[in-house]
Amino acid sequence: MSYESNYILDKLPKHLKQYIKPQDYEDYSPIDQAVWRYVMRKNVDYLSKVAHKSYLEGLKKTGISIDHIPNMYGMNRILKEIGWAAVAVDGFIPPSAFMEFQAYNVLVIASDIRQLEHIEYTPAPDIIHEGAGHAPIIANPEYAEYLRRFGEIGSKAISSAKDYELYEAVRHLSIIKEAEGTPQADIDKARKKIEDLQENMGEPSEIALIRNLHWWTVEYGLIGTLDEPKIYGAGLLSSIGESAWCMTDKVKKIPYSIEAAHTSFDITQPQPQLFVTRDFAYLNQVLEEFANTMSLRKGGLSGLEKLINSKELGTVELSTGLQISGNFDSVISHEGKPVYLQTIGNTALAYREKELIGHGIIQHPNGFGSPIGKLKGINLAIEDMSPRDLKAYNIYEGEFVSLEFIGDIKVSGEIITGTRNLKGEIILITLANCTVTHNEKILFHPNMGLYHMAVGENIVSVFNGPADLKSFDLVTHKVTDTTIKSAKTQKRKQLEQLYKQVREFREGKNVTISRNKVFHEIKANHPKDWLLAVELYELAKNNGDEHFAKDLKSYLETLKQHKPQLGHLIDDGLGLVDKSLVI
Repeated sequence: MSYESNYILDKLPKHLKQYIKPQDYEDYSPIDQAVWRYVMRKNVDYLSKVAHKSYLEGLKKTGISIDHIPNMYGMNRILKEIGWAAVAVDGFIPPSAFMEFQAYNVLVIASDIRQLEHIEYTPAPDIIHEGAGHAPIIANPEYAEYLRRFGEIGSKAISSAKDYELYEAVRHLSIIKEAEGTPQADIDKARKKIEDLQENMGEPSEIALIRNLHWWTVEYGLIGTLDEPKIYGAGLLSSIGESAWCMTDKVKKIPYSIEAAHTSFDITQPQPQLFVTRDFAYLNQVLEEFANTMSLRKGGLSGLEKLINSKELGTVELSTGLQISGNFDSVISHEGKPVYLQTIGNTALAYREKELIGHGIIQHPNGFGSPIGKLKGINLAIEDMSPRDLKAYNIYEGEFVSLEFIGDIKVSGEIITGTRNLKGEIILITLANCTVTHNEKILFHPNMGLYHMAVGENIVSVFNGPADLKSFDLVTHKVTDTTIKSAKTQKRKQLEQLYKQVREFREGKNVTISRNKVFHEIKANHPKDWLLAVELYELAKNNGDEHFAKDLKSYLETLKQHKPQLGHLIDDGLGLVDKSLVI
């Protein structure tokens, strides 16, 4: 096992555990630690005024330090007190898997950290975004329940065939954009591919719509009033640039509603508008409103057609509670209603998310087909028939029957047995020597073995994934792109060593180093670096060395003139030091 488990993580199914990777805490360099500390100090200083009150409270409750990148094991010891856990993953994972983790009260954390060059914002998920953005807010019970419920509903959303292609494209862009030395042409090409895909997605799928809801709440949500909103979205809480930008009049504020599901976003750009919810409870209200539009709750022919078009493993639940899980291939309809469904390949039958004994993929490796609906000329559905009714219509063990369904589906054969649900209703009828036809077309013939006919008047629910997770081998994830780790140059290693020395001096681990010597090394060999000079300025001010502080400030002012884009970052760093001394 590549991670330290606990009672929450123990409940995760195998197919989710395949995404978990070790955090490898020792891989974080002293520069990484300095980036974390700068962002957290800046964020806490600013967000204490504009973030929802749960943010600062949550930092304490979840054990997230301002000075050190959080250790996942330490976080888990604290998170379990509020019923949650955290795991490390490699960047983006498929949306349905991400949401399913949430349904199990598990926070997914991309354990890599952004480069110093991308300190304000990165399109790639990183530990600043996940650990400092998502984790603190889940300490709020109402929001935590929203996150869990969102995962539960979102993981059932049906995707389209193009959704996974878009996910792979976004993942690829996030990786190469964060990787050191990627040619701009490669980044432009990857961005163009995303734009082309987004323009040709067609009708948005359920997963696309609920992903929009996730973006405008969990990632980029505001809470309160339109005039005085507060930040709670992790994307804003973890971006020192956008957390300030979003509070200006340049970003339009819109009352949160289900319309957010139909508002797309560009992950590579600052958001031009944001949605404001009045409170966390209202998030759940809108989520339920959206869930009512999903095939999960509507079922029917449209839901089944969505599942067929997705080409993904999914489940159809009938009005008897019988659940058919597999890759749905076709449907025969009549007057806007499904009258026959067909899967291909491995199929499993279940009732209340538990596989029916004798009806797993071993018994159904070549697909499953069945009529749906009422018998022609009979107003009473089979599931509603009493034992006397069933006997009257010859639906009885040992009898040869010829059942003609509305929509011209005909089932003829010898009844072997019937399977009933907990209410005593027949949910499955098994026949021998069976022939199934639609008009003149043969759908099933006796040489194919026993025929298992599902019983159900209607399709009441259609959703992504199997009813019983144990029915299928879901450990099939293949990563096409992984986070790119550039080999460190000797110069980079020397710079990291300087950061380490300053860090150890500040923490009292080694106070014998010469800070002036470190400064001379920066000027001579690392003239592009600014963050270490800011840290030296902090030490100089804290130790009352005004002369050294003045030299450092002068150096940073010169650096700003040569690199104006660093000006506000340097000013913010110096301002934090001066402010802390005043306080």
